[in-house]
Amino acid sequence: MNKPVELVGRWGSLAAVAYRATSRVTDDDTAAARADLHSWSAEQRRGAALGVHADATLSGAPTTIHGDALDLLDNGIEWTRADLVWSLGRLLRERGLADGEAFQLPARIAAALGPAELAGLVAPLRALVGDLLDGRFPAAVRRPLVALFGAAIDRATGDPVPTRLLHQGDDFGPGARAALAPVLAAPGVRDALVHAATLVDPKPSARWLTTAATVRPPAAEAIRALLARFAADPQDLHPDTDELLRGLTYLHCLDPSTSATELICEVARAAAAAPRWATGYPHAPRTAHAACRILSERDGDEPARTLARLSLTVRNKALATRVRAALDHLGARRGWQEGEVLELAVDDHGLDADGRRAWTHDGWTIVLELTTDGPRLRYEHAGEPRKTVPAAVRAAPAFREAKAEQKRLAATLAAERQRLEGLSAHDRVWPLAEWRSRYLDHAVTSAHAKRLVWEVSHDGARWTAGVPALDPGTFAGAAGVVRLWHPLSTDRAEVAAWRDRIAAGGVRQPFKQVYREAYVITPAEATAGDASARFATHILRYRQASALMRARGWEAPFLGGWSGGYQSEATKVFGGWRARLAHEIADLGEAGSPIEHCATGTVRFARREGRRWTAIPLTEVPPRVFSEAMRDVDLFVGVASIGTDDAWAERGEHRFFAYWRESGFGELSARAEVRRDALARMLPKLRIAGRCELGDRFLRVRGSLRTYRIHLGSGNVLMEPDDAYLCIVPGRAPARVALPFDDDPTLSVIISKALLLASDGTIKDATILSQIRR
Repeated sequence: MNKPVELVGRWGSLAAVAYRATSRVTDDDTAAARADLHSWSAEQRRGAALGVHADATLSGAPTTIHGDALDLLDNGIEWTRADLVWSLGRLLRERGLADGEAFQLPARIAAALGPAELAGLVAPLRALVGDLLDGRFPAAVRRPLVALFGAAIDRATGDPVPTRLLHQGDDFGPGARAALAPVLAAPGVRDALVHAATLVDPKPSARWLTTAATVRPPAAEAIRALLARFAADPQDLHPDTDELLRGLTYLHCLDPSTSATELICEVARAAAAAPRWATGYPHAPRTAHAACRILSERDGDEPARTLARLSLTVRNKALATRVRAALDHLGARRGWQEGEVLELAVDDHGLDADGRRAWTHDGWTIVLELTTDGPRLRYEHAGEPRKTVPAAVRAAPAFREAKAEQKRLAATLAAERQRLEGLSAHDRVWPLAEWRSRYLDHAVTSAHAKRLVWEVSHDGARWTAGVPALDPGTFAGAAGVVRLWHPLSTDRAEVAAWRDRIAAGGVRQPFKQVYREAYVITPAEATAGDASARFATHILRYRQASALMRARGWEAPFLGGWSGGYQSEATKVFGGWRARLAHEIADLGEAGSPIEHCATGTVRFARREGRRWTAIPLTEVPPRVFSEAMRDVDLFVGVASIGTDDAWAERGEHRFFAYWRESGFGELSARAEVRRDALARMLPKLRIAGRCELGDRFLRVRGSLRTYRIHLGSGNVLMEPDDAYLCIVPGRAPARVALPFDDDPTLSVIISKALLLASDGTIKDATILSQIRR
């Protein structure tokens, strides 16, 4: 049999005839070429096929005719090892080709050879599989080729796990192969893995599940080991591996045990997690979707807790929608009201009634306790408190478990804080006994709930407000109903009284409640229809604004210089209501450069009616929904506006300069008004109180060198008597002053600047001094 090089030289010109025969053009030449092919010998067709491959690796031009021509030529050809070596060499010399057709012939030849002929060629075959898995090729091109190469590698190596599964497209596959080799080699495991990989739809069919029930039992240990390995070390998965783990998760769900449910919960959390630098991209979205769907059908508390936690933490829009759907389905199946699943699913982390949990090891006691500052560990030895523990204790399983539980408890506390604050938008009412069991008596939730103001009614007509930490008797008794207090439900005098009461009682609220901004519809908005322009035309630092939106639960397509990317809408759902904030690019830089600024537009509201959202006039929006949505928008403006940027003045003349000046020193927003009230209560307690004077818009500070005015909205500083601007870029260290709330960084900046300027004679910074003395 002739060598490949000789055949290409002799019959390579026949490749042109093969191309013509597979052309989609219908004419006499094409018909003649097709008829001529039938008279070719196997050797001629072999040479033409090699010529097609030579063309593919020479040009790399994407075309489907390469594969079509090979389909016509590859009929009864006896391929040789030399053919494979030659075609592999051609392809490996052109690494980086983006044309999957160039892989066609080596894959076909490899699939036709036996183990002996493939000996010594496993390494180059694996290299080609790695090229196919690097993201250049769509699944429709990649998977058939990987299957052909993989089958050849499997014949050569005898590996019990198919190469196309747990492949080198990610770190998980090779790691699992190495760590779980004995388990994966067990009888029946291969069949289970192959069947799991056939699940390409989000939901398995009845036929798929029938086969799954047969292949799962002998592979149960391997399935459990693979899922547990991923849950213990979540990482980004190749789409093929993600689909494999999705199938394995559905196989594992056929086990009805509690331990199986717990593992699926762990898989759901790991798959839905995302790296810090890309929070919108879960490690394994397909697996996460499957796990959430399965959990919505499982019994017990852990599925509800897991779905509830994911509903608050997942940032990927598609996955978040599926998590909420699973949570709604679970709640409906169990007969829960909207939102009830979230409060019923809070993990208590094994804490006792006093908020403590203990572990012991070799005479040491490690205590996890919940404090107002969060979960902390303390140590005892022989009944005596100790600040640290020896290295031997730190290496003990009890200590590691305590540290892990501390981290999990911190995550639950953060999620509960977010959930409780979300209740501010709803007029939810609980039966007193039910509320007490879910909020005051819960080891974790009570840490937040007892520091909030609640209203209780024993007759359904009169409401009495109280803070459980200060007024425990208010919430005694068996009958009555409870609701979360909101400033909208009362007048300014009562709000001021509660601010004084909270301060006098030394209560630090988990979020801004008594100092919460309240937004009511203005007369202009009442006549404006369904759009509020209250926060329109502000210029925001786009990256910061976008991050704030995501942090507050608003979803928005990114702005960019592509078609449709010049405008966007951020949306947030409040139960059956939806708020939308329009925003657009404010300055489009050079092509490919990131968007620096965006401009805000109107805020609109819609009501859910079945599966549709219907635009609603502002006057019909529930007051709490309107207030909470506008509060978020005010936060975006108050934090991300260029008016708060101390360094903006250094840009000189700029088309946004007038806006910067107006927003940086103009009228106060509702958020800034609350900040002013907080300062009025804090200033008398500060050591610089005698040098400060609080005005309508400014905090006036008298230093030794000059007198300064700090704007209460932006934190920007003007110097008397000529209102010269003073640029002070805030440092990372906050003011060392106890604040009544911790979600207003501008308040901390204002206090820090006031403390600095009141003692301006001690300032060492040459940049600041040069501005003061000029």
